[in-house]
Amino acid sequence: MHIDVVPNRGSRPTYLLRESYRQGTQVKKRTLANLSALSDEQIESMRAVLRGESLRPAGDLFEVIQSLPHGHVQAVSAAMNRLGFAQLLGTRACPERDLVCAMVAARILAPHTKLATTRWWHTSTLAAQFNVAHADEDALYGAMDWLLAHQGAIEKKLARRHLGKEDVALYDLSSSYFEGHCCPLAKLGYSRDGKRGKLQVNYGLLTDRRGCPVAVSVYEGNVSDPQTLLPQVLRLKRDFGIEEVVLVGDRGMISQTSVEQLRTHEGLAWISALRSAQIRRLVECGSIQMDLFDARNLIEITHPDYPDERLVVCRNEARGRLRAHKREALLAATREELTRVRAMVARGVLRNAGKIGVRVGKVLDKFKMAKHFELDIGEQHFNFEVNATSVQAETALDGLYVIRSPLTAKQMDSAELVRTYKGLSAVERAFRTIKTVNLKIRPIHHRTEDRVRAHIFLCVLAYYVEWHMREAWRGLLFADEDQAAKATRDPVAPARRSEAAQRKASTHHLPDGTPAHSFRTLLDELSTVTRNTCRSRASGVEARSFEIVTTANSKQAHAMQLLQSITV
Repeated sequence: MHIDVVPNRGSRPTYLLRESYRQGTQVKKRTLANLSALSDEQIESMRAVLRGESLRPAGDLFEVIQSLPHGHVQAVSAAMNRLGFAQLLGTRACPERDLVCAMVAARILAPHTKLATTRWWHTSTLAAQFNVAHADEDALYGAMDWLLAHQGAIEKKLARRHLGKEDVALYDLSSSYFEGHCCPLAKLGYSRDGKRGKLQVNYGLLTDRRGCPVAVSVYEGNVSDPQTLLPQVLRLKRDFGIEEVVLVGDRGMISQTSVEQLRTHEGLAWISALRSAQIRRLVECGSIQMDLFDARNLIEITHPDYPDERLVVCRNEARGRLRAHKREALLAATREELTRVRAMVARGVLRNAGKIGVRVGKVLDKFKMAKHFELDIGEQHFNFEVNATSVQAETALDGLYVIRSPLTAKQMDSAELVRTYKGLSAVERAFRTIKTVNLKIRPIHHRTEDRVRAHIFLCVLAYYVEWHMREAWRGLLFADEDQAAKATRDPVAPARRSEAAQRKASTHHLPDGTPAHSFRTLLDELSTVTRNTCRSRASGVEARSFEIVTTANSKQAHAMQLLQSITV
């Protein structure tokens, strides 16, 4: 017997069960049954029976005893291999190096405390992939101590990879808060996390001009930005052996005092910006003439207060309108609150000049508009009015900012100076990723100074791997793929995404019609590739286990292929 397939034009073919017989010298067929009502799977099963095969339910032959998410672990491991990450940590293999690699991968995939990490990585293939299945939290703490001892050597390798002997380095400072009060680094200071009253630690991140991390330094929570700058300069010159470097920092980092210190070091230049008070003095003395911006948005000047420096004055109209709108909203909110206080004084609810002053001070401190108000406070009266002259003077500076640098025009033209200064946004993006988006450096639970330093360095190393993965996956993410446009577009005008990136943002899909991803959701999709451990159920056969990995779909396979483009 056999199954014949009879074509049926545009419809499903007819399947007939037939047998052959001989009549004289002729071979003929007779139809025993019409199988067209059966499914394709049933028909294939009947074919197998007719071939003499023994059929049994798949569940009777083997069972799946474990399924672990694997694809996201495989992706991070592939990126680390392309980066030579293990060799970056140390040339000799050792258990501590394996543990650090595993902690970095775990920080990218699922950031937890060290104790929770040892529990979590057994829910995926990470523990087996990095050969750390038997490690406990004490082993992780030992590996952190090992990492801190090797930090200097690791950062030197990163500097050799990403900073040339004449290069641009970006530097900025941020902070993260503590849970607890035992660490000597934990101090009260300016909280960039908005956690008032929380002890914190400061850390300065040094990157190349693209935002790829190179080094990190940790400071007490009450250390100001400029105090951290000179140690970084000395590291660039002494530890990393960089002969000529351009350090880029914001106006709070590279202050006038810092500039005076930087002048004493040969082969060092800087790019920073002036503060509002400094810009106002340039406008008042006539060095900056506002009518020059009628036809352009960028001019270059010099001033004796800034010897051997070029000042690039920029006017961003969009930024100016935004600043004017924000100031008007703050002024309106301050007037409303002060009017309420005035009414309380008039009703006699609030008396005494001291108490009135305290109440008014809270309002002004809340909206930061004290400079624009004139106050009249007495024992039983209070009045105020807006200082129109002050508001008008500040309005003239809306959208105005000034970039300063000792670099000559031959070394870097005005437009490139502005673009390079704006590159600090790459460091700010790094801080957002490290602190909140993916790696979640905060809150810090460690108690000892060395463990805090090691924890922060571990998070920076995790960002180093993630940064390269994001660059390789730009085509699959919502990121803008047209990075070359940054070198040619107007440096002062607001940055605009390419048309392709805008289409991805509006449609949430890629040109091929598949969904666009964030970094996290792409890892989640890769995690659906599982490693399945199966075991034979056949009677009389010794139970043996074997592994089957889920076949990747086209998006998953493409993502893994893109990681092979990572280079150092």
